[in-house]
Amino acid sequence: MRLLLGILLFLLAHIITFFQLNGQFKWEWFSKHEWVLALMGIPISFLYIWATKSTVNGLDGLLWPARFIGFGVGMIVYAVLVSYYFNEGITLKTLISLLLAIALVFIQVMMKN
Repeated sequence: MRLLLGILLFLLAHIITFFQLNGQFKWEWFSKHEWVLALMGIPISFLYIWATKSTVNGLDGLLWPARFIGFGVGMIVYAVLVSYYFNEGITLKTLISLLLAIALVFIQVMMKN
């Protein structure tokens, strides 16, 4: 349960971070309100802290798997949202990278040691 909560918190944090950093290239409001976006860094930081804590606790105190899971979730979120909002599409290179990120998360979740 803790592991699932950690993954969901990483997912939420990466989605919000995506919009915080890349919204400026899609919507004018983001370009004009940098201070509001910078202040969003505080709640985003808490999400990453809680995600890491939950994931590490769900993996019996192991740090490396939690880091790989956070990275993999971030890669998946980024690939999906860039494709959807910026129409960059999924090239073969991106698809292979995305599959590797999925494999990374799968390995860390399914192989406890």
